[in-house]
Amino acid sequence: MTHLLPTLLASHGGFGLNLNLFETNIINLAIVIFGLWKFLPGFLGSILERRRNAILSDLQDAEERLASATAALAHAQQDLAAAQQKSDQIRADGQARAQALRLESEKRTIEEMARLKQGAMADLSAEAARVTDQLRREAANRAIAKALATLPGKLDADAQARLIDQSITTLGKA
Repeated sequence: MTHLLPTLLASHGGFGLNLNLFETNIINLAIVIFGLWKFLPGFLGSILERRRNAILSDLQDAEERLASATAALAHAQQDLAAAQQKSDQIRADGQARAQALRLESEKRTIEEMARLKQGAMADLSAEAARVTDQLRREAANRAIAKALATLPGKLDADAQARLIDQSITTLGKA
């Protein structure tokens, strides 16, 4: 019955099914290849062309972003170099200012020490003068006291009169 089935279906003329495996595969393959050759380039070609354009657009966008990122990197490197130069300048200025402040402080300290030394010397000189003056007065007072103590026994009335006259004469000449 398997023999009759292929002949039955193909013997009536018109459209029928050929179940012969070798004959049908070549024909089916030819139809598929013809259909692919005829319809696939337009359909698949437009899909591939759109995909190609999208890839090219993405590549161009990526190249533009790379160029802008490279430019931004160069600008950032220039800014970094400028900032480093400015920080070096600020550091140098700070060190110079610190050195100047240190020298100024040392100068003021030396001046203050000299002023204090002069003040101490002046105080010492004034104290020495005061002590010397006090010693002179004390010595003069003792001498006067001693002279007054010994004077009444040494001076008689005549000598006292002469002394008074001599003092008056000395005062009159002055």
